[in-house]
Amino acid sequence: MTLLIVGATGTLGRQVARRAIDEGHKVRCLVRSTKRAAFLKEWGAELVRGDLCNPESLTGALSGVTAVIDAATSRATDSLTIKQVDWDGQVALIQAAKTAGVERFIFFSILDADKYPEVPLMEIKRCTEVFLAESGINYTILRLAGFMQGLIGQYGIPILENQPVWVTGNSSPVAYMDTQDIAKFAIRSLSVPETQNQAFPVVGTRPWSAEEIIGLCERLSGKDARITRMPINLLRTIRRVIRFFQWGWNVADRLEFTEVLASGKPLNAPMDEVYQVFGLDQGQTTTLESYLQEYFSRIMKKLKELDYEKNKSKNKKQKPKKTPFKQSSKVNSQ
Repeated sequence: MTLLIVGATGTLGRQVARRAIDEGHKVRCLVRSTKRAAFLKEWGAELVRGDLCNPESLTGALSGVTAVIDAATSRATDSLTIKQVDWDGQVALIQAAKTAGVERFIFFSILDADKYPEVPLMEIKRCTEVFLAESGINYTILRLAGFMQGLIGQYGIPILENQPVWVTGNSSPVAYMDTQDIAKFAIRSLSVPETQNQAFPVVGTRPWSAEEIIGLCERLSGKDARITRMPINLLRTIRRVIRFFQWGWNVADRLEFTEVLASGKPLNAPMDEVYQVFGLDQGQTTTLESYLQEYFSRIMKKLKELDYEKNKSKNKKQKPKKTPFKQSSKVNSQ
């Protein structure tokens, strides 16, 4: 197949691209910056410049494409809003794919998006699911809970560096999944007819609360976490204030997602039937324990190597210099 992957430079998109290339698909990636996406070209992907928010740039990118895998989403640091990227952009992509005669469209959504209409990103994901289902394209929707990769910056690094770990309200347990495992489902769906025009949860082996993840990180790193709790009412006030400024719209929309993470309701779903449909082995799915254990093992090993080199260099500097042999005064007098 010829695949167009959108959002291929992101945490999930790059793993989807890597998996597709490894399985022998011809991969084309829609990118805004070819320089930033140079690693995809090195892997064997074709890079096409384009932007979801510029519908005219999508036509050429979709030429000859069999299937689209859409992993694009706005970032909190983007100048564009969630509505511009995750709604206007996605609608433009689906319409362009329909016009180009694309056979399959794989879309990543969020688990339980229909339960949080007041959260902008959740409501937009729900609306996009409906729009895609009514578009007439053969589709597969994969509903995700969270990425394990995001936990490194959220918990792992702050604990190692003795920085505060922020926890909000009653932390909702989340069934995080390794993006490499999510990529397996995305690519497998292309060859399994039973996945057409269906939506599936794709989540990790079990849900984890913030407190459980912190405890696991403490055990694996041998360090104590500095936990700082952010009252949910304070976050709501911050959201209301920054929404008065245009630069704060996107950040405020992202902060709305804390309502989901602080609700206390687990983001999780049964997966036994999903594994059967996709023909994947649940026993090969990465657990959060093994993922974090591998991360901390690598980091602690590196820290020990750096400490060894530092001490070695220090000892070398402190080693007393040999003084030259002094002749006796008798010899000197001669």
